[in-house]
Amino acid sequence: MASTTSLPHPLRGAAMAVALVFLLVGVLGFVPGVTTDLDRIAFAGPESGAHLLGVFHVSVLHNLVHLLFGVVGLAMARSASGARAYLLGGGLIYLVLWLYGLIVDKDSAANFVPVNDADDWLHLGLGLGMVALALAIKRSPTARSA
Repeated sequence: MASTTSLPHPLRGAAMAVALVFLLVGVLGFVPGVTTDLDRIAFAGPESGAHLLGVFHVSVLHNLVHLLFGVVGLAMARSASGARAYLLGGGLIYLVLWLYGLIVDKDSAANFVPVNDADDWLHLGLGLGMVALALAIKRSPTARSA
C-alpha cells in the first residue's frame, strides 16, 4: 500500500541544512574560544587576526556573509525551485570565491573578505557540494514542493 504522506521535497531539506550550517558558522565566528584571537578581528581585510577554529581566517564581514547566506538559504528553501536555485547559485558563488582565493595576494587590500589557504579549500568543497546537491537531488513521488 502506497503512503499518502506528503513529505517536504528533499531539495528543501538539503537547502535548509546548508543554510543552518552557514548561520551556525556565522554566529560561531563571533564566539571567543571557538574563534581564536577574537580581540584582533577587523571589519574586513587581511589585517583581521581572528581565526574560526584556529584555522579559517575570519572578519566581521566574513561572518556577516555567512549569516546572510544562511538567511537567504532559509528563505529560498520555502520551495523546491528556490532551494535548487540557492544550492546551485550559492555553490557557483563559492566556486568563484575559491578562484578569487587562488589568485588574490593574501596580504593585499584586495583580500577584503579575508581568505587564507584553508578557506580556499573549504570554499572549493562547499561550492562543489552545493552544486552536487542541486543537481543530484531529484523529485520524489511522495514529496511536495512547498
